[in-house]
Amino acid sequence: MARTTSDIVIDAAPSAVMAVIADFDAYPAWATGVRQADVLATGADGRADHVRFTLDAAPIRDTYELLYTWDGDRSVSWRLAEKATVLTALDGTYALAVVDGGTRVTYQLAVDVAVPLLGTLKRKAEKVIIDAALSGLKQRVESLA
Repeated sequence: MARTTSDIVIDAAPSAVMAVIADFDAYPAWATGVRQADVLATGADGRADHVRFTLDAAPIRDTYELLYTWDGDRSVSWRLAEKATVLTALDGTYALAVVDGGTRVTYQLAVDVAVPLLGTLKRKAEKVIIDAALSGLKQRVESLA
């Protein structure tokens, strides 16, 4: 499964960026299309390991669960726990790195859906999702700083 990648620099420390990424209760306020996010299980570090999402981002409307793996404030990756109604795969990563002016956040995403899509259309959809997520993340983190 090919991954689509993009990045953005956020004017904040990696810990502040990761705190927003880990705050799933707040996702409906800034993550495009997320109507609800429920933490189902947490790890020893207190961060969510298993989260259920309700997504309404036309044309994709689905409820799905993601499993998370955290590496401190350096990165977080996730994968679909099991096939959902529309989504058949959803693998992603946020990788954070300190740069002059803040934190570079690199987002990689690979999505598969039950409906066949041409590769170029799928990558274009992934790019739209990534750009909206990075923009929302940047706005949320910087508004809290």
